[in-house]
Amino acid sequence: MPPSLNEWLPEGHLARFIGEVTEELDLRAIYRHYERQDGRGVAGYHPLMLTRVLLYAYAMGMTSSRRIEKATYEDVAIRYLAADQHPDHDTIAAFRQQHLSLLAGLFIQALAMCQRAGLVKLGNLALDGTKLKANASRDRSTTYQRLSEQERQFQAIVERLLGQAEETDREEDQRYGKGRSGDELPPELADVQSRLEKIRAAKRELEREAAEQLEQAQREHPTAGRRGRPAKGSEPPAQERISEPERQRRKTRLRRAQQNAKTPRRQHNFTDPDSRLMHDNGTGAFVQAYNAQAAVDGHAQVIVAADVTQEGVDRNQLVPMCSKISQVLGVLPAVITADAGYWNTPAIEAVAKQGVELLVAPDATHRWATPRKGHVSEAVRQMREKIGSGIAKALYAQRRTIVEPVFGQIKAARRLRRFSFRGLEKVQAEWQLICLTHNLLKLYRHRTAVQPC
Repeated sequence: MPPSLNEWLPEGHLARFIGEVTEELDLRAIYRHYERQDGRGVAGYHPLMLTRVLLYAYAMGMTSSRRIEKATYEDVAIRYLAADQHPDHDTIAAFRQQHLSLLAGLFIQALAMCQRAGLVKLGNLALDGTKLKANASRDRSTTYQRLSEQERQFQAIVERLLGQAEETDREEDQRYGKGRSGDELPPELADVQSRLEKIRAAKRELEREAAEQLEQAQREHPTAGRRGRPAKGSEPPAQERISEPERQRRKTRLRRAQQNAKTPRRQHNFTDPDSRLMHDNGTGAFVQAYNAQAAVDGHAQVIVAADVTQEGVDRNQLVPMCSKISQVLGVLPAVITADAGYWNTPAIEAVAKQGVELLVAPDATHRWATPRKGHVSEAVRQMREKIGSGIAKALYAQRRTIVEPVFGQIKAARRLRRFSFRGLEKVQAEWQLICLTHNLLKLYRHRTAVQPC
């Protein structure tokens, strides 16, 4: 190798770009953490170096701290960014764990760079969601009924072991006299008791969630089951101010929520309780996963907003994603396109009032899909007509070429198909970090393309 690290890589290499672009990022929030320390102990690695290494590693689809540590010896680009230093995997993992939310916050700064470079036009913006596997196995998921069975089984074991312990205490008291405190638990009883407490905590969580869903359904349909005219001077019933199809949908949701409150249907995962069992349309299988959302600008496929939800479908994500877009950019785009999974009449009407041309297919378009059956609302008929011809049809046709390649680049090219962290809050931050590095790759290709030969 050349004696100087600066000669290890060719000009225009991605690692050189990462090194340069991190100089433009504001890392003062990370620096302040180290400024508060008393300065004692062994000197640590520079946070700028660790940030550069992590950003490049995620851009290359490398998330394992052990792989990154190994790459500081074997990968020329990472060795260049690490300045020929070799932090161990514990140091890398601790830095990422400690500053994950701050690293995710760099997404806004990188997006601003893309805007200044002209990569964000806000002409046609596409929404979509993809299932990313959780850091947990679906085999560790169990139903409420199974939890109840296990609770009874472990409760019987606890009672049997306690009876045996009491019998042993009586025999020892008769043989040796009273000398034990009587509060020691046998090892096997301690393990069973711990497992029983986890099962009961899981049941309480499922029951709490089911109760919240029932409360929400009751708020949406508060007059279910009541008949007759409203009292004089009182507000008209909610179902008289909404369309008949929506009233029926709310009534159905209320009935399902009531049934779910009696016996929760969702499965609980002991490894990552925040994750959910979801159907992955790409593989046709059920996976333990999160639903990762992205809003992608049509000009250069830059991600302008990102979020992670525990809901397996996208129906309720239109308004939250539009709010994130407005929060990040300060304005909504001219056109927003989304597939049939986002169809939600009240949400579409709420977003349309903000002056956005909203194009959401009311019917699925895959080859085995069938149009909506039964009563079709006026909103469905209008949207079918709108996206069936003219400019709206052409704009909606661009949706697939805008957002779906982004998920392909993340999941296939960079092999980021599973989150490294557990828990919704940390997973949301990691998804922001993944989207941040996607945008940095777009900015890197733009800068290298416009540089003179």
